[in-house]
Amino acid sequence: MYTDTFVNMGLKPRLLQMIESKGFEIPTPIQIKAIPPALAGHDVMGQAQTGTGKTAAFGIPMLNRMTPGRGLQGLVVCPTRELAVQVTEEINSLGRGMNLHSIAVYGGQSIELQIRALNRKPELVVGTPGRLMDHMQRGNLSLSKISFLVLDEADEMLDMGFLPDIEKIMEYCPEERQTFLFSATLDENIRKLGSQFMHDPDIILIKSPELTVPLTQQYFLEVSPRYKIEIFCRLMDVDQPTVSLVFCRTKKGADALAHALIDRGYDADALHGDMTQRERDNVMERFRKGNVSILVATDLAARGLDIEMVSHVFNFDIPEDPDSYVHRIGRTGRAGRDGIAITFVEPRQIRQLRLIEQHIGKKIMRRSLPSLKDAMESRQESLNRRLLESAREDLDIYLQMAGRLLAENDAQTLLAAALKIISAGEPDMELAEIEATNYDTAHVELPLGRAQGMNPRRLAEYLSANTSLTPRQVGDIEIHSNTSYVEVPMHKVDEVYEAISNFELSRKSHRPRIGLPRSNRTKRAN
Repeated sequence: MYTDTFVNMGLKPRLLQMIESKGFEIPTPIQIKAIPPALAGHDVMGQAQTGTGKTAAFGIPMLNRMTPGRGLQGLVVCPTRELAVQVTEEINSLGRGMNLHSIAVYGGQSIELQIRALNRKPELVVGTPGRLMDHMQRGNLSLSKISFLVLDEADEMLDMGFLPDIEKIMEYCPEERQTFLFSATLDENIRKLGSQFMHDPDIILIKSPELTVPLTQQYFLEVSPRYKIEIFCRLMDVDQPTVSLVFCRTKKGADALAHALIDRGYDADALHGDMTQRERDNVMERFRKGNVSILVATDLAARGLDIEMVSHVFNFDIPEDPDSYVHRIGRTGRAGRDGIAITFVEPRQIRQLRLIEQHIGKKIMRRSLPSLKDAMESRQESLNRRLLESAREDLDIYLQMAGRLLAENDAQTLLAAALKIISAGEPDMELAEIEATNYDTAHVELPLGRAQGMNPRRLAEYLSANTSLTPRQVGDIEIHSNTSYVEVPMHKVDEVYEAISNFELSRKSHRPRIGLPRSNRTKRAN
């Protein structure tokens, strides 16, 4: 019978002590379902997102059954260097005091260093496919006696083209072994991969009522492409986030945004796939130490990052894939802390926003563009707060100096100067006049026309009555025999689609589509 506590799972006392010392009180859903069958020796195929506790779900059973000093007994294959390091640290933390050792091997680190670590006969190796293959070909790593094989984030490894390496690695593993596979999705390709090398695995599906983190507040702003950087800086002025992770679609875009922010005085840096491993490590080291408060990254570069203190996630470019949205905003609102996710949506991207909402089963709240007044008030509140906090500290050595200054100078002028000093080094406030979004328009082709009794007045009245369109927002209308064209704001296209699909004369075999602008249109009737 499966249990929902660590104490009743039959774990070694020392391992239980380590679990307790880490503050793990109640197993997560993936741990509740995966650990008991794993301890019983079953293969496990689990669906779980990053941040659900899946590392402990496979790490605890392996640590419980490993024997110190018996050499390599387990292998964990990960898609990225960051995830390999994270998994190694987590398992070493759990196994502390059990005389069990894990090492990480990955590209970008000195291979000689890794060879020396392998020569010390660790019980567990965690690595990326390419570097694992390298060590195997050099004769530094033998998998002939391992008892455990783990594929972590298998979907990412397939997406990144690692399937041939994975299959080669498995050829060198013994048939008699226990295998764990964890993935954000268990689609047909993942299940097919599992069927090739797993023995009757227990399938673990973790379905949460919401794909996104409950403690994360999700907003979107409709923005003009012309003002995206200015709007971002205005949001920084208003929200004053402590640590921000900003996602861009391309490596070039991430570099450009990071440089623009640095030029404006922000502590920003970029992280993307064109950087060397040393450059990536340096960026992450500065970020973790607090020397960089805004990290601009691409999706792939951010995979496997484990940063606990991110207060804000910004989708500077809306993700093309709804699953990417889930992965992105999962970087905030962690460990019981609140988080904020803000997505920039250009008028032509409203349909993509709707697809994301359908995917996560939740409406993303609209946020209005913050004004310069909002930014100034927020900056003033921040300065006041910092001044008052400083006033509560030990000020003995400054009080006598303050008395002399007050005796000779105006108090208000001195306080203003103090505030100016406190604000020194902060980025300049964004003062640009940001125009409201000038929505692009679309000419929507509808599957009804004169043959179905349609005329300009009737179509305009129907749209005004069945959508949020005002009569002024219904532009040019052109009626043909069996089709019509109507000009509407781009961000209202979805509503027009829905309204026409409910129209009694609409033919189900047609779907309204956005047409190219057409000339010589007939104005709608007034």
